[in-house]
Amino acid sequence: MTRTTRVPVVRRVFGGGPFAEIGEPASAVVDERARRVAVGGDLGPVQWSGGAAAESGWTGHRIGIYEQDGLRCRNLVRSRYPVRSLAFHPGLPLLAVGTGSYDGGYSFEGELLLIRLDTGDVVSALRYPRQVHDVEWRSATELGLVLAPCDDWNNPRAHEQGHAVVVTRADWGAVGPETVGPEELAAPAEPFLPPERGAEARRLLTRLAASDGQRWAVRRRVWAVEGTDDGRVLAALDGVLAECWLPSGERAWAVEDEEGGRQLVPGADGTSVWANAERRDLRRGTGGGRETSGPRTARISVDTGEVLETLSPGVFAVLVAGGRRVVLRPLAGRRGRPERLMMFDLGSGETGAEVGAFDAFNHPFAVRRADGPYVLVGMDPEASHRDKWVTAVGTDGTLRRLFPHAWVPGEHHFGGPAVDIGRSLVHAGTVHHGQGLQPGGAYVVRRSPDGAVRWQHRTDHPATALDADGDTVFVACNSGTLTGLDADTGSVRWHTELEVDGAPTAALSLAVAPQGHVLIGTVDGRVLECSVRPYEND
Repeated sequence: MTRTTRVPVVRRVFGGGPFAEIGEPASAVVDERARRVAVGGDLGPVQWSGGAAAESGWTGHRIGIYEQDGLRCRNLVRSRYPVRSLAFHPGLPLLAVGTGSYDGGYSFEGELLLIRLDTGDVVSALRYPRQVHDVEWRSATELGLVLAPCDDWNNPRAHEQGHAVVVTRADWGAVGPETVGPEELAAPAEPFLPPERGAEARRLLTRLAASDGQRWAVRRRVWAVEGTDDGRVLAALDGVLAECWLPSGERAWAVEDEEGGRQLVPGADGTSVWANAERRDLRRGTGGGRETSGPRTARISVDTGEVLETLSPGVFAVLVAGGRRVVLRPLAGRRGRPERLMMFDLGSGETGAEVGAFDAFNHPFAVRRADGPYVLVGMDPEASHRDKWVTAVGTDGTLRRLFPHAWVPGEHHFGGPAVDIGRSLVHAGTVHHGQGLQPGGAYVVRRSPDGAVRWQHRTDHPATALDADGDTVFVACNSGTLTGLDADTGSVRWHTELEVDGAPTAALSLAVAPQGHVLIGTVDGRVLECSVRPYEND
């Protein structure tokens, strides 16, 4: 039997540009012989102070191979570790990539990746993880490497040293996984300061883009998107509190911010939007990190981008959507002091009910299309992450417990995005496990008003965002997939990999616009407008 479903198809891209796929560049190199460019970069983590559950299994490190003429991305590879160095083979269609990082307490880990540019195949050549600072082809058969020491357990100078070796193979195109053993990497440690290649890479990308008649600039992580009734598109992203794109494709305005917006909530007046900026917990004057300014939650005119109002809660908080009042929930639980909601009308504020502490894994519960605010509240006053309940917030700030967040006895669930549909909630999350996220440990579930499970959909990757129209629940995962679930039954209507011009990406935010199309904010700083076309399957 054939049935018709609807699959999102990218129709327009806002905020695009050359080298968008790799985020902040760390290293770049040109192969003049084959007219190719390789760039290693970082899209950043998919967590912030108000939500971290989608970080499980995520890596934002990317290696992109581009045509020098036109700068089209031909290959895009995910790397487990930060990219340190790149080198094109002098004769073969092969790229050597050195990656790695310090784990923060003991080891230097990484990989030597060999990317076949004709097939896209990727080989991790080292038998054991080692941070590879530098790669350089000495000849067609010899590859020079500089590796970090294995660890700093007994060597306080490990961060200033490297092991220089030359590995020889008759045919590097035939090298298999884990075939470079430790005996080939044995060499005395010598003084070595790892080069910082980011600034040089930025200059190279700027020059290459200009030579092609384009402009290059870094855009990363669109944390929130919203559509308006007249077809405009709002977005919040790194370095930008909020921006507005016109139906023509022009950017009408942007409000900059040192960290960037993380949430957008349409104002009750219909002409403004509330935006919430990231503010990490860095104490001033303690030497514990760079300083940031105070909390910033602002109401912005959709027409002009003018900041109409700025709230001063005193602490950084998350915006809780739903209802006509602005509700803020403080992020960090202060020892010995209960946390309370903050309720704001235009020009005034008051405290609401006590909700306990908030942490970025347990308590995120951003509910789209909600008539009133929802929060996750732990019932154990000594440990707010335990026994969490989905709780409704009344207009007077009082709380009404609805049902336990975890419906399986004995399981502990982390919070995630949600949407209110037909007097029930669809929400996503993950199941806590001591060894990390397990297969099938991520879920999307529909709950009745009494908490009964109407359906559940299990997956291996956590959801970054979800929304729904009358028939379909659209789910974006950190793996780069988009899935359409039947809103009534939870069955999979379609499942697809998100791509832009043939290169994979991942959605960090998602919204169904009033016109019916789907807006997607990507991890690489682009906003996608997707039409939802009919698709027939058996």
